[in-house]
Amino acid sequence: MTVDHAPPDISVPSEKAAPPAGPALEPVLPAASRRGPLRSVPRWLRRTVGPVTLLVLWQVLSATGVLSPDTLASPGTVARAGADLISDGTLPSAMAISLQRVAVGLLIGGVAGIALALVSGLSRLGEDLIDATVQMLRTVPWVGLIPLFIIWLGIGEAPKVALIALGVAFHLYLNVYAGIRGVDAQLVEAGQALGLGRWGLVRHVVLPGALPGAMTGLRYSLATAWLALVFGESINADAGIGFLMNQAREFFRTDVIVVCLVVYAFLGLLADAVVRTLERLLLQWRPTFTGK
Repeated sequence: MTVDHAPPDISVPSEKAAPPAGPALEPVLPAASRRGPLRSVPRWLRRTVGPVTLLVLWQVLSATGVLSPDTLASPGTVARAGADLISDGTLPSAMAISLQRVAVGLLIGGVAGIALALVSGLSRLGEDLIDATVQMLRTVPWVGLIPLFIIWLGIGEAPKVALIALGVAFHLYLNVYAGIRGVDAQLVEAGQALGLGRWGLVRHVVLPGALPGAMTGLRYSLATAWLALVFGESINADAGIGFLMNQAREFFRTDVIVVCLVVYAFLGLLADAVVRTLERLLLQWRPTFTGK
C-alpha cells in the first residue's frame, strides 16, 4: 500500500502582507519651535515694550495739551534739560556725591546687619539677646527718625548716611538671619557625619546655604538705600541729586525734577543688575525656575 505525498511547493513566495496601520506619529519638535510668535522676539526687546509704550503715551499727552508744561514737562523738554545738566557738569557732580553717600551708608549698614544676623542666627544666646530688639526697632518708621538724627548728628553728612545705613541694616539682618535658620537640617547632619566641626559646618554648609537669602537682602537693601537717600538729601543738602530736586521745586522746573527721578531709577536698575550678576556667579549651584 503506497501513500501519496503532496509534492513540495516550489512556487515563488508572494510579498509579505503589510502590518496593520498603527496610530499616526507626529514629529517631535523642539520647544523653541512650538513657542508663539512673541516668544521668538529677543527677550531684551520684549522688556522694552513697557517703557517705550509709557514714553509714547507721555509724548502724545504732552503734544495734545492734555498734560500742560506746568504739570509735567514733555519728554523732549526733559531730554534737553538733562543734556544741559550734563554739559555744564552739574548732574555728574550731583551723581558722584549721591553715590558716595549710598556707598558709605551701604557699607556701614551692611556690616552691622550681617554681623548681627550671624550672631543671632548661629547662636541661641545671640538670638535671645539680639533678635527681639531688632524686631522691635525695625517696626519703627525709619523716616520718622530724621528729627532725632538732626538733633544727634547735626545737619551735615552724618544724618544722611545714618538714615541709609539704618534702612540697609534691617533688610540684610532679616534675610541673612532667615537664610541661616532655613538651612536644611539634613545637610548639617551630613556635614557632621563627614567629620566637620562647628566652624567647618558654618563655613561649608550654613553660610553657603544662607547665601541666597543674603543676595535677596542685598537687593532689598539697595532699593531701600536709594529711597533713604531721597529723604536724607532733603535734610539741608547743598549738593547731590536731592539738592537739584529741591532747587527745581522752588522754581517749578518739572523737567529737572523728572531728570533727577530718571537718574534715581537708572542708578537703582544699575545696582540691581550688579546684584543679579553676583547671583549668577555665586549661586550657579542652585537651580531655579526661570518661567515658561
